Amino acid sequence: MLTVHHLNNSRSQRVLWLLEELGVPYEIKRYERDPKTMLAPPELRAVHPLGKSPVITDDGLTIAESGAIVEYLIGKYGEGRFAPAPGTPERLRYTYWLHYAEGSAMPPLLLKLVALRIASAPMPFFARPIARKIAATLQASFIDPQLKLHLGYIDKELSVTGWFVGNDFTAADVQMSFPLEAATARGGLNGQIPTIAGFLKRIHARPAYQRALERGGRYDILGGD
Repeated sequence: MLTVHHLNNSRSQRVLWLLEELGVPYEIKRYERDPKTMLAPPELRAVHPLGKSPVITDDGLTIAESGAIVEYLIGKYGEGRFAPAPGTPERLRYTYWLHYAEGSAMPPLLLKLVALRIASAPMPFFARPIARKIAATLQASFIDPQLKLHLGYIDKELSVTGWFVGNDFTAADVQMSFPLEAATARGGLNGQIPTIAGFLKRIHARPAYQRALERGGRYDILGGD
């Protein structure tokens, strides 16, 4: 049976969601972050050398990276659902959003998280003002402008139909869920862009999304922790 190696509060939550949408039976093997470093435990390296999540195992295969997992699951289990037909302009747009989510949307969000941690990290008192100044400058001069640029772009794209590809829900919406949840919880978005807020409200109301939360357990990113 397909196994999801599920790290709490991580991108693997959207893999559970896609599996629920597809109706594919699966097992969950759970891993917990280190409460101090927030890193994945070393046990994940026994599954994949990088020790990161999401990772799935299926029919003797080990597959990592969210986009690769989504493409694999849609290709094997989709039966034409949740993805446009190959060779169409819509399929190209679909592939674009699968890669954009991690390649373009997530880096400024990760940089913002790093900057916030630098500003609040324990350090000698004489170093604290310097570290906070560096973090604040990085946010003001690069991170926040990049976030504004990307969120404005996403807002414009979503405003056409409310979904990332065509008029219907696709796996590209699953892939894009995590950066938009992260932007809302940790990037200061807080529902300020109605188009994005409406998208998140729609996906969170889907029965499959709710089932994935029940199976995956606590998902603090929705609450902004």
